[in-house]
Amino acid sequence: MKRYSVFAIAREAMRYHSGWERAWRSPEPKKAYDVVIVGAGGHGLATAYYLGKNHGIRNVAIIEKGWLGGGNTGRNTTIIRSNYLQDPSAAIYDKALQLYEGLSQDLNYNVMFSPRGLLMLAQTHHEVRGYQRTVHANRLQGVATEWIDAKRVKQLVPIMNIEGPRYPVLGALYQERGGTARHDAVAWGYARACSDMGMDIIQNCEVTGVTSANGVVTGIETSKGSIACKKLGIVVAGHSGQLAEMAGFRLPLEAVALQALVSEPIKPCIDVVVMANTVHGYMSQSDKGELVIGGGTDGFNNFTQRGSFQHIEETLRALIETFPIISRLKMLRQWGGIVDMTGDRSPIISKTPLGNCFIDCGWGTGGFKAIPGSGWAMAELVAKGEPGPLAAEFNMWRFKEGQFIDESVAAGVAH
Repeated sequence: MKRYSVFAIAREAMRYHSGWERAWRSPEPKKAYDVVIVGAGGHGLATAYYLGKNHGIRNVAIIEKGWLGGGNTGRNTTIIRSNYLQDPSAAIYDKALQLYEGLSQDLNYNVMFSPRGLLMLAQTHHEVRGYQRTVHANRLQGVATEWIDAKRVKQLVPIMNIEGPRYPVLGALYQERGGTARHDAVAWGYARACSDMGMDIIQNCEVTGVTSANGVVTGIETSKGSIACKKLGIVVAGHSGQLAEMAGFRLPLEAVALQALVSEPIKPCIDVVVMANTVHGYMSQSDKGELVIGGGTDGFNNFTQRGSFQHIEETLRALIETFPIISRLKMLRQWGGIVDMTGDRSPIISKTPLGNCFIDCGWGTGGFKAIPGSGWAMAELVAKGEPGPLAAEFNMWRFKEGQFIDESVAAGVAH
């Protein structure tokens, strides 16, 4: 793999950029692999990457039904933070944030990580108490966050109306290390690194079945033929239930659409990420000037990747009170992603009833921010057959045992 550098850019400029290679190979699948990962989104690619980097397992195939990064990884609002309430959540999200901070150098690919700071607005007294509790929990966990008052919020976001008649801003939970990254670049960077390690990325290859013998996985059936494997990782977000059914077990989750939209480009007016749970919305500004806006999940189970006018109205009506400046902007585009929601709004990184079959799912609305930490933990689980400290609490049997990791409030938007 050709290394990207300022010298490479200068060299290619001299020869009209004719020497750039494809970022990753697109081979035909082999008959067998040591590990097959189903899902070439951020989590699946990160799992494969850390299998190679941390555990030396490189005879790996990443199978994707559509195109690489075309699912939730390419359909989110790119927010990155780690200020969660429960200890297991804070640990894995902060691991992800730490990895994000050095990811461009690690992958030799600019993922455009921007630690611009993140505000979670408190617009009721209940939220004030809740976020102050989170600050104390984060201090015990070693996660740097702070509580700031409304005056400080106004200084950070001058365009905000902190004295709204229905939802005045009383303060905010602030994580200075939080921010955004370029979602496509994260997937592309991991894909390029996986391909360089000799892993096969198989796109437009639908999994139609999972084969097993004596309670242990033996391979998968796909639209490109049978592929044998010693270990199988299922990392397919909103379609986890369907893959689990093929493998012979059920998951305690449901699939719903999460919608988002961007405005027309405007001059820079907000240089932090703002989340507002009470009004069900969050907003940041992209490098291109678009306001990236999202809200809560749909109130019914569905698999649509399109938006709806009802959701636009609901989300923007609430945000306009807090950000009057956006009232006359035009919407540029809208989309939806299929998120997999568990009962406690925390993920599943777990062994399954099928031997040597492992699953990483249930990230709900927090998937993008968790990609590096999720991949790190899932790779350890697949490589060793047992979860490491990051994944130990997120097993699928916690729902049967009642050992919930409740993040329904700390998730930051209405669910």
